[in-house]
Amino acid sequence: MQLFDVYPLNDIEITRASGSNVWDANEQKYLDLYGGHAVISIGHTNPHYVSRLTDQLSKVGFYSNSVKIPLQVQLAEKLGQVSGKKDYQLFLVNSGAEANENALKLASFYNGRKKVIAFTGAFHGRTSLAVAVTDNPKIVAPVNQTENVIFLPFNNEVALEETFKAQGNDISAVIIEGIQGVGGIKEASKSFLQKIRSLCDEYNAVYIADSVQCGYGRTGLFYAHDYAGVEADVYTMAKGMGNGFPVAGISIAPKFKPWHGELGTTFGGNHLACAAALAVLEVMERDSLMKNAEEIGNYLITELKKFKQVIEVRGRGLMIGIELPEELAHVKKELLFKHFIFTGEAKPNVIRLLPALNLTKAHADEFLSAFEKAVKGIGHKA
Repeated sequence: MQLFDVYPLNDIEITRASGSNVWDANEQKYLDLYGGHAVISIGHTNPHYVSRLTDQLSKVGFYSNSVKIPLQVQLAEKLGQVSGKKDYQLFLVNSGAEANENALKLASFYNGRKKVIAFTGAFHGRTSLAVAVTDNPKIVAPVNQTENVIFLPFNNEVALEETFKAQGNDISAVIIEGIQGVGGIKEASKSFLQKIRSLCDEYNAVYIADSVQCGYGRTGLFYAHDYAGVEADVYTMAKGMGNGFPVAGISIAPKFKPWHGELGTTFGGNHLACAAALAVLEVMERDSLMKNAEEIGNYLITELKKFKQVIEVRGRGLMIGIELPEELAHVKKELLFKHFIFTGEAKPNVIRLLPALNLTKAHADEFLSAFEKAVKGIGHKA
């Protein structure tokens, strides 16, 4: 049997990792500013994380949601405390797509409606509903296509108001990333998020804050959306939640009243997943990682804006997009294979920085030095 070939792969095998560094099979050291796509939030093989998981595995690794799992209660309490949403409710799943899928389903159960508003540039996952609200027709299979999704221009308040005025009583939910990831690190404006909140209140629609990539402290706030000063009805989270262990969840406002069987999952909230998620929150809290993400992120953004070769620097905290001109399309590849630095990308020419939240200033300076050489063509071979 062969692997189903759907991933374009770099010819690199990672064999060990620590903090913000990884090593390949040839013992070449790399700086990881990609974090496995915003997943590594507290650093690779963090000692507290490893200890938490190892200890839990020696007791019980898994049992289903048919029994009490005190770790779930502990996680909910800690998450409420760190996120500032103490009165919200937690439902645990395994991935960001599942989180968004369940959030949309919950909204439809709540108000009995079908229409969902999503936005240009959005990416919410690859499961049925999640991909239907994703703005990429290429990955939407015929079976996923639906007339229930309304795509509107990102950050366009007039289009949003007009759509609610025309169809407000049919709209179940509005789903939006606080900062679009795949869409190129584009931030929702404060007034746009506030408008979503007010219109959802007026029409009894559900405001879903997709925090899968932009949440979990990455921007300096626990949820990126919170800088707008309004609360969403449902926050979805994944990626950095487990520092590499598959765990995700939705944080649900108190106005939603659950009933048995409404949502369900086999693996969601298992013992190991909860241990991983608790370890992440404990390290985030102990080491003030949201503050560090804000400070190091501000430093990187300030320094990157000084490069005249850069078209635009976007983002907040340690979720940064660097838009480059076409003639510098080689920079991401050069950073990896010449300077040994992992970064992410968004089409057509945006470099994405999604490092661990405990990234140091020394690591930031290492990147800035390499980036300067790459964009100035120092040592570059055409």
